Amino acid sequence: MDGIQLPQGQCKIGWSFPALGPARATPKVRSITQIASLGVLYAHALAIDYEAEARYRDFAAHMADYGNDATAELFLRLAEIAAKHAFDLAKKCVGLEIPLLVREEYAWLDCGAPVPVARAFVYSMMTPRLALHIALLAEERGKAYFEHVRAESQHADVRNLAAEFARDKVKQVAWVEDALAQLPVPFRPTEQQPDDPTMEQQV
Repeated sequence: MDGIQLPQGQCKIGWSFPALGPARATPKVRSITQIASLGVLYAHALAIDYEAEARYRDFAAHMADYGNDATAELFLRLAEIAAKHAFDLAKKCVGLEIPLLVREEYAWLDCGAPVPVARAFVYSMMTPRLALHIALLAEERGKAYFEHVRAESQHADVRNLAAEFARDKVKQVAWVEDALAQLPVPFRPTEQQPDDPTMEQQV
């Protein structure tokens, strides 16, 4: 899913935080080249977790509004996981100099003006499967980001911490993939349904 372009303000799904796509990097990626300390890496990790928690809570509220309580509960669990991870990170980086980052760079839903119209369009077509696909793309890009930092940083302590964050993302990707696997397979009209008594007449 490379994103959804809307005429009302251009809203792209899942392509905004400064990781790059998996296996794609350029020297222009600011978040990579500026990571020369643990504090900077913690700042990026916290920003990613804060965005994940916020979006999971948004998705949960949206699913609850439409009566899909099971999926709403799933997103709330994922939000709590992201919140706990952020809390643990915040405790570990006490005493470090943490820079302020532009949070919009980490947005799962990157919307320009007019934001309310663009977001309303996205949420109007939001299904549990689409929401989980958005989450999966964001989690995978977070994993790719930390793996790239681990591979490219010139600082051993940054590389080691990035490797730890990448392992955390592997778990989070697996949780979302598991949630996707538990959703019913979407009906495809072109597929033959084995229990459809009219199939013989249609052949």
